[in-house]
Amino acid sequence: MTSAQAAETLVLAVHRAKEAVVLVLTRRSQESIVIAHDIVITVLEVRRDQVRLGIQAPPDVQVHRQEVYEAIQAANREAAAPSTEAISAFGGLARETLAEQSEARSLPQIPDPDEAGGEGSA
Repeated sequence: MTSAQAAETLVLAVHRAKEAVVLVLTRRSQESIVIAHDIVITVLEVRRDQVRLGIQAPPDVQVHRQEVYEAIQAANREAAAPSTEAISAFGGLARETLAEQSEARSLPQIPDPDEAGGEGSA
């Protein structure tokens, strides 16, 4: 096979990058790759340093550019992180609840006869 023929065929190469295995595929315009059985990525156009891709995927598969995905993840982490005020409010509520539960569980107190002021006091 000549180098020109090799350039026209699908080239598979496995590279190690930061301990992750990366599959490198060479495609020309209007050529596709299939992931699993229901995701198709097609090279639509190549211009200088930009590649336009068309992605066909089921509706339940989220497809995002990496920078958008990272922004979504950061927003989710921030939304899930409790604020200082929420932590303080929860701490106060938890202390009150524990105190109430402790009082409810305690045995009835027997009155101290010296403090009762009842019969027999001088």
